[in-house]
Amino acid sequence: MPMTKRLLAPILMSALLASSVFAAPSSEQLSPEQLQQQFIDSQVKAGFSRQEVSRFIANAKFEPKVIEAITKPWEAKPWHKYFPIFLTDERLQAGVDFWRQHEATIAKAAEQFQVDPQIIVAIIGIETKYGKVMGTYPVKDALYTLGFHYPPRADFFRSEFGKFMALVKAEKLDVNTTLGSYAGAMGYGQFIPSSYLAYAVDFDGDGRRDLLGNPVDAIGSVANYFHQHGWQRGALVALPLLSTTTPTAAVWSGKPLNQTVNDILSPEVALKNSVDLDVSQPAMLIALEQAEHTDYWLGLKNFYVITRYNRSPLYAMAVYQFSEQLRKHHAAH
Repeated sequence: MPMTKRLLAPILMSALLASSVFAAPSSEQLSPEQLQQQFIDSQVKAGFSRQEVSRFIANAKFEPKVIEAITKPWEAKPWHKYFPIFLTDERLQAGVDFWRQHEATIAKAAEQFQVDPQIIVAIIGIETKYGKVMGTYPVKDALYTLGFHYPPRADFFRSEFGKFMALVKAEKLDVNTTLGSYAGAMGYGQFIPSSYLAYAVDFDGDGRRDLLGNPVDAIGSVANYFHQHGWQRGALVALPLLSTTTPTAAVWSGKPLNQTVNDILSPEVALKNSVDLDVSQPAMLIALEQAEHTDYWLGLKNFYVITRYNRSPLYAMAVYQFSEQLRKHHAAH
């Protein structure tokens, strides 16, 4: 037996060495040309013909401005410079007008998907100013650029490039005129292709899921997105905190909620306003950097759901605060 063990060790080591030597290279080690061939093969397996895929990728263009944009996201700004971009009187008035114009549709979506109406209106306002700013980048070129020339997230965007090909076919989009953000998000609610395929709904029943030109479908689709990610209608979203010192709880890092309200609150960190709250529920600590100090908030499950739309807590807080402004102004008028 001892000899058998001594013999096994070198054999296993040789096998491990061989597997490391002959292992397939990671995507970051492949050239754009090799990645394209890999993409073509994967799309063929997904049901497209090789000719279809080759033609789709052949006239996609590398756009340097896309790389420049993704390396300087707005979410990199501190809160005190971030929120003034979105929380403006102009956007608020546009939101009140949009809500009034689509009152029945928004009410229907809120009821059908059990989502608070102000959140639906806030998302469309934050994303595109109610369809006024839906992006100027050709979606195909943006996704191609990031999928084949941006190693940090190339795998994700190459997958979205493939999903966009499927979306073009399913929804009969004009691939050459479909515009969106630098990240390939499109339409009133700025859905990336995978989200468009998974969550878009034909809310007006005309046989198409049109998020680019149809606000009715966009309203229903945003509501469905929040419903599918677990939004709880009427539940609290986030609460401001008062702290006499820096909280000992960890600031939320983007991962699934692994703290409770009880983990965050302490004699030094309390709710700014008294609220009846289940302290055993999942929660997060949110830090908002002001010019001369940091504000802390308690984020609950619904706040986490907003981050499923955009992972940034700054984005989620802007959406929440804007939704509250909308709710108050809508109720007053």
